[in-house]
Amino acid sequence: MLLPSPPSSTKGTHPNPYPQSSGMADQLAAVPEESATGFTADYPPRNIYLNRIRTVPVSGAPIRWTVFPRSQSGRHNGSSCSSDSGASNSNPSNKSSSGAAPAFAFAAEMEDHALMRIAREMVRDGYTQHMVQAFHDASPAPGNHALNNRFLDLDADWVLQIHDEHGLRRLLQEKPASTPQDFVERWIRAFTINVVSITELVFAFHETPAVARFGKASITQMLVVVDVIITILKAEKLQAVLDMFTCVCGASYMFTPVVISPEAQSTFNEISPSLERVAKSLSDVISSTMEEVRTLVEEDDSWAIEIPRGGGEIHNNTRFIMDCIASMTKAQISMQNSAPNHDARNLRDLKDDTIDYLEDMLLNKSELCSDPSLRYLFLLNNFYFVAQASEPSASLPPDLWFKPTPECEKYMDSYLGVSWGHVLSCIPKSNFHGPLHAVHRWINTSSLAKFHTAFNKTYQAQKFWKVPDPRLRSLLRETITNRVISAYNDYLKEHPELEKHVSGGSSSPTVLGEKLGQLFEG
Repeated sequence: MLLPSPPSSTKGTHPNPYPQSSGMADQLAAVPEESATGFTADYPPRNIYLNRIRTVPVSGAPIRWTVFPRSQSGRHNGSSCSSDSGASNSNPSNKSSSGAAPAFAFAAEMEDHALMRIAREMVRDGYTQHMVQAFHDASPAPGNHALNNRFLDLDADWVLQIHDEHGLRRLLQEKPASTPQDFVERWIRAFTINVVSITELVFAFHETPAVARFGKASITQMLVVVDVIITILKAEKLQAVLDMFTCVCGASYMFTPVVISPEAQSTFNEISPSLERVAKSLSDVISSTMEEVRTLVEEDDSWAIEIPRGGGEIHNNTRFIMDCIASMTKAQISMQNSAPNHDARNLRDLKDDTIDYLEDMLLNKSELCSDPSLRYLFLLNNFYFVAQASEPSASLPPDLWFKPTPECEKYMDSYLGVSWGHVLSCIPKSNFHGPLHAVHRWINTSSLAKFHTAFNKTYQAQKFWKVPDPRLRSLLRETITNRVISAYNDYLKEHPELEKHVSGGSSSPTVLGEKLGQLFEG
């Protein structure tokens, strides 16, 4: 057998690590001598899961951690604790009619995350149980080889090799192909699988102090290196820390009190402060990183040059900060199904504060632009981009997918006023009904000539300004056309002789409308 239930009273041997749960012993005994993965009684073969673990992408793709009661049948969307795995039905405590709470299962985002599947397979195949047994047999010996083997199989053996920043830097020098980001991703994979497989065992077999002790040892060891990893992160620092933060917060949620033995619950309660400490540390790093971002963009001396050079389009600093906001939003969404905690709320508040800061900074930096028309177009472009990026369309009703915010409408009106208001003012308000010779004299000297001059001057000045969003660009063109060309058309209709004079020429409403349709392409 893979893991026969050890004798409980034989001298020189350890007692059954599951003394209060015949279910766990039954589960171990139920594992065939050679399972589908090739495990034998001696030891699981190396690399049975390793290659699969290494290929799971985790950067910028946080897992959505969820706990939910399992259905009466013991099944719920592929849980490894389902009845066909033998886990739920082999434990008498799962069939108790005493009113105890049901066992729990996990769901990742889409309820099918690759790391979750691997962790469940480890439980189903008896691998995790084997590790718990080996750890129990070796305890309390220092440098427990079972823990080292566990980390080796999770691609995290390096966790036991580093104790400070110097140790990690030395490891990076020994592995020049590796980057700090690589170690972050390896840590996330190993930590996730470790937490999921441990808690799967606990939820399937309520009274398992041995599992709790193994979980405490392995999880605590992984948490120790978090502060070391953080110190060497440079590129993609915010994303890496956010990924670790959501992972730790998810684990903390998974260790909320459940119906297990007092000893096991006591052991898990000892893990909670470490999880909370690391979550707080990561939250602080996220905040300090965003402070660094603010300082970086605030002190950037390219604003005065880039605004006119870019034709009022979205500034690179705006895109940079909104990329940071997008990362925080993704992390926040991944934790929506988790129990709310203080650090998660801090993340939401930090995101909102950063957006407020960015909008205030855009207002201040826009004053560096001497052209008021370009300044308001810059504000319109950037505020619209911020609004769209901070409120993804998928989260809004269809009728609000393209609805400029009040701030955007304000800057659009301001742009229209300073850019095209004086053009409109050149069209006379009073009706003209003079003789034909007076018409020719009016064409040469009247306000209609001034209108053509003002229109062409504004068009030429703004021809290469840019509105990158096609919907906003279309709205702006339509609004200008409705205000300017409509007023021009109305005036010509009041004066048929003038309409006949400009018809078919370069000053006809059709030609001017076509010019407006070329604006803001950059």
